[in-house]
Amino acid sequence: MKDGIKLGLTGGIGCGKSTAGALFEKGGFRVVDCDRIVRDLLESDSGVHTALRERFGEQVMLPEGGVDRAAIAAIVFQDAEALKWLESLLHPLVEGVWRDQLSSDPGANWCVEIPLLFEKNLEKHFDFTVCLASSEAVQLDRLAARGLSRDQAKARIQRQLPLEQKISRADFVLFNDGSQDFLRQQVFQLIDQLTTVS
Repeated sequence: MKDGIKLGLTGGIGCGKSTAGALFEKGGFRVVDCDRIVRDLLESDSGVHTALRERFGEQVMLPEGGVDRAAIAAIVFQDAEALKWLESLLHPLVEGVWRDQLSSDPGANWCVEIPLLFEKNLEKHFDFTVCLASSEAVQLDRLAARGLSRDQAKARIQRQLPLEQKISRADFVLFNDGSQDFLRQQVFQLIDQLTTVS
């Protein structure tokens, strides 16, 4: 059986990766959300819990179990060394999960949402890369709607590779400054293009 298409989906924070992922799913792709894998690991992986306790103490754990993600974020977005440590803990685990999922059904079309796709040089695992792009003003508005202050939002944007670099490295770019309908048209057009070619 012929292998399906493997897409790596990335973009700036607040550019709409999850919205695009849901549209790829509607278009017949199986979608893996790496942010969700991280949330699952923080919620229920005892090895991750032990490592976080040893590094940061009980202040990052919730009384009912699991990790206080807001407390972790407050630490790592102020401390580059702590962020690097957290990424070295989580990223190999996350990659293991999505690679297992892809190999479980190689004939399916897959779309894997990876915020740091290019930063971690993971594009080599995919047939094509897709970048979601928005203006910084739109990114900041969307992050404000998630409850981040302007300073917090800018700090998170600056932690990632500049969006222009992601755009230049991606095979396809989807622009998401407009309506969801406009994004839907772009996603379905791309799916048609990829599935017709393959």
